[in-house]
Parts: sequence; structure tokens; C-alpha cells
Amino acid sequence: MLTIAVSSRALFHIEDGNKVFLEKGQEAFDEYMRSKENIPLRPGVAFGLVKKLLALNTSNQSGERDRVEIVLLSRNSPDAGLRVMNSVAHYGLSIEKAAFSQGANRFRYAKAHGAHLFLSANAGDVQLALENGLAAATMLPKETEESEDNKVIHIALDGDAVLFSSEADDVFRKQGLQGFRDSELANVDKPLGDGPFRPLLEALHFIQKSFKSKEARLRIALVTARGMPAHGRVIKTLRSWDVAVDEIIFAGGSPKGPLLRAFGADIFFDDTQRNINSAQDYEITSGHVPSGSGGIVAEHTLTA
Repeated sequence: MLTIAVSSRALFHIEDGNKVFLEKGQEAFDEYMRSKENIPLRPGVAFGLVKKLLALNTSNQSGERDRVEIVLLSRNSPDAGLRVMNSVAHYGLSIEKAAFSQGANRFRYAKAHGAHLFLSANAGDVQLALENGLAAATMLPKETEESEDNKVIHIALDGDAVLFSSEADDVFRKQGLQGFRDSELANVDKPLGDGPFRPLLEALHFIQKSFKSKEARLRIALVTARGMPAHGRVIKTLRSWDVAVDEIIFAGGSPKGPLLRAFGADIFFDDTQRNINSAQDYEITSGHVPSGSGGIVAEHTLTA
């Protein structure tokens, strides 16, 4: 089963209440949330993704999730959290597990629940999660409308420093573009090291295998800044993991936004701000992964 932990500020839009907290403190924020606890919060940047993921589950008499489980993690107090849970019920989201940590970091609960991914609006918590071996991304602010099309979910992931280790980026930083190409050709049969999102990819691949081919409702794309001739090691690394993706897009240094739009990405994970910005230009919901060397390779054209 795929387990994803999501923060309340990523799932719902709580920016008005957050302003109260920053200006007047915890007690005023709690009172604000209590006064509106029967008014549903607006969907946040991760809402559409969560809804589509939960739709991958099949119905059974016990009501148990069989493919995806969402764990709600919040830095709100338990008292203020009632509005969050009322909003979960309002939108009919099948979420049962939650933790309200009242200001303390939440990633430890994500790890305790065996989460494959932690989505948060707090960059500090995301960094801490990554440092402790949990795939995580900062969900960037974006006006989000509730999606009506829940049939197929499209997930796009970057390669170096996200799915794979940052070793190729490190070579580029030290030896330049030609050194990078030479290294990738020389090591084409040597699998790249694991990046923080490998366990997530494996969990997604497992879900895909649970569908019959004609009813598959999950598509995965690797969207990398690499171009040929630096492609072979990527494909052979995935083979060594015994994991398949539906599509691989070698951008060759081109902006990723148009390619993500063409793929129909519901969400895109990347470690480079330039690529995140490009995705947002095309209204693609994105998660920033602050790992590796910041995607140095992505800043250059890698076409042969």
C-alpha cells in the first residue's frame, strides 16, 4: 500500500488563519478556527492529488483502503484541528489517520506511519524529513480548483537528486558538461545510486501492477533534463530496480513546463527551482525536493 502523509496547509487553504497566527499568536488562531469550525476550508494545493489518489482504492465491505492511504499531519493544536477534520468530512475524503502536533515537527509521525512521501507547505519540515531518509517535497502555493476528473492520475518525477542520487550532478559540477557525458558513457552499465524518491516509485509501480492493463488509472513519467547520449544509464538503472515507468522524457535542457503539460501531469517533483518555475508557468502542481546539488545539470543543455 502507498502511504502519503500530507500537512493540513497543503491539503487545505489556511492562509487567512495563518495570518492571524503570525500577527496575534496561537490563542487567537485557535479562537479563529473555533469560530469557523463548521465552515469548510477551501481546497489547497495538494487537494486534487489526494482526491485522485484516494480514488485509486476499490470498494470493499470493510471499508479498508487497498492501494492508497493518506495520513493527515498538522502543526495545529487539537482544538483548532477540529475545523480541519470537519473539512475532511465535508469533502468526503477517506482519511482516518491524523496527528495534531501543536507546533512541533510532523515528519516523525510520517515516518512512524511508514509513509512513502511527506507533502508539506513548510520547507523546514521537508528538509528535516529528507535528512531522515523520508521522501518529501514542499508544496508551492497555488490557487487550486477541485478536480472533477478522477479517472487517471499522472505523476511526473525528476531523475538526478530525486529518483536517483546526486552523483551525476556532482560530476557535472566538478568536471563540466563534457566530463559529465564522458562519465555517464563510461558508467552506462553501473546503476545510479538511490535518490530519496526511489521507495515512492516502487510503491507506485506496485499499485500499477494491481490494475488490469485495460483499467490502469495511474501513469508515471520520468522527466529529466538529460539528453542523449546520457540516456542509457537512466534506463539501465530502472531495469536494475525491476521498476518500469510509462514514459521517459529526455528534455535535453529544454524547459520542462510544456513537456509536463503535454504529459498531463497532476503533480511534478523536482529539485531545481528553474524547473519548478517552468511547471508553475503551465499551471502544473509542483513539489520542490531540496536535495542534491540543486539540479546543476538541469541548468544546461545536454543534447549531443
